[in-house]
Amino acid sequence: MKTLTPSEAWDLLNEYNKGDFHLKHGRIVGDVMRWYAEQLGYADEADFWETVGILHDLDFELYPEEHCVKSQEIMKELDLDERLIHATASHGYGMCVDIEPQHEMEKVLFAADELTGLIGAAAIMRPSKSVDDLEVSSVKKKFKDKKFAAGCDREVIKRGAEMLGWELEKLIEQTILAMRASNAVD
Repeated sequence: MKTLTPSEAWDLLNEYNKGDFHLKHGRIVGDVMRWYAEQLGYADEADFWETVGILHDLDFELYPEEHCVKSQEIMKELDLDERLIHATASHGYGMCVDIEPQHEMEKVLFAADELTGLIGAAAIMRPSKSVDDLEVSSVKKKFKDKKFAAGCDREVIKRGAEMLGWELEKLIEQTILAMRASNAVD
């Protein structure tokens, strides 16, 4: 079994995804996962965390009805590390697979994946169109408005915060900081 570098993960993501949205999302979540690894004491695993973030939606563009199932097949065919397969699939827990996030990294991915979309949408609404001046209170306000960024599942975000043992406010704050550190965020 082999592990991919973030660069190799990016190449693989590009084999299965062509749309700018999915590619950018993979890059952002990869950067967010790297930031979290460094903040939570897993700096020695930062490349792995980033790889997981990049590949978490590997199958979504081509196989949306088989999301988190088809990616496991693809990765097994490539003889990729079982930890990578489990971690990427676990972000679909309760939605499309029964693979529960176990490791703190998997719980971060589960919590932050949807939240990056909500934060990104909230940032676009600002005059600056940036996360650099985005406040937690603004995101919390948008979080309560179910019509805003309706595709971002608030229950998943809340459940992710609970898995981590964090208040929602902490998860939002930390993910904003992670997105500020990303080169992929406009």
